[in-house]
Amino acid sequence: MDWLEVRIDTVHDGLETVETLLSSLGIDGVVIDDETEFQEFLEHNHQYWDYVDEELEQKMRGRSRVTCYLPRDDEGYAKLGEARIALQRLKEERRDCGTLLMTLDDLQDADWENNWKQFYKPMEIGERLLVVPSWEQAEDAGRVRLVLDPGLTFGTGAHATTRLCLQELERRVRGGERVLDLGCGSGILSIAALRLGAASAIAVDIDEKCRSVARENAALNGIGEDALTVLTGDILTDEALAAAIGGGYDVVLANIVADVIIALAPRVRDLLAPGGTFLCSGIIDERWEEVSRALTAAGLAIEAVRSAEGWYACACR
Repeated sequence: MDWLEVRIDTVHDGLETVETLLSSLGIDGVVIDDETEFQEFLEHNHQYWDYVDEELEQKMRGRSRVTCYLPRDDEGYAKLGEARIALQRLKEERRDCGTLLMTLDDLQDADWENNWKQFYKPMEIGERLLVVPSWEQAEDAGRVRLVLDPGLTFGTGAHATTRLCLQELERRVRGGERVLDLGCGSGILSIAALRLGAASAIAVDIDEKCRSVARENAALNGIGEDALTVLTGDILTDEALAAAIGGGYDVVLANIVADVIIALAPRVRDLLAPGGTFLCSGIIDERWEEVSRALTAAGLAIEAVRSAEGWYACACR
């Protein structure tokens, strides 16, 4: 199998953040080059040499790097596109992670920056949905068509966490539901709910960029602001936002990460209408037991569990 060697330049303090970000995308088995460890190694091992090659010292100076390997195929390039989007978002949110410059072994940065879209193709998800990139054409074959341009946000449908959520969502939406989408990213989940027949949706994300991206994606699907409201902020810390969101939702979606789902769990019952469903995803397999305990402790009954590629999603009432 052919592989892509993907290198991401950061700083010492950004190594763990970048590694965690890649892991959240299902990219593991990374190689870490840390300038700080290199310098400490030199300092504490003088007895083993008389000098250190200046070229090697120059190569390591000011550089900490995360390297990962992706298959050189459509799936690998799609994963590369998701990593690009996530790194751009991280770069805008944080100032302590260095340049976050991504380079490949045989493809210039400018090339994949412009060409990754060719590897994001129409996807049939579940039994009812067809996710179509806005630059592609596809016959819907009786499926519900969801047109999407992720922009610089997370949520293309290619990642397992999003697919799991969509598969369960299509079982839960039958028409007329009120939907709340926490951590909406591109808006894919709330827009899918509306395309499946939900009456209205509120989409929320901490990233201001998601407001415009989600609205643009809604417009691509003929959905106006009367059906989809997009808000920005953190429901866990912003009481004014929490008050504006209110409760009584038939479906609450949270395709986020384990820690946020655990923190959110005690609030879920107040967000749901009687008989409503909390659908959460983005839970890596090592955290599933911890998350399931938190959901149960919050008085939620887990009705359905889905897993794929080391990730979990579940539906609760």
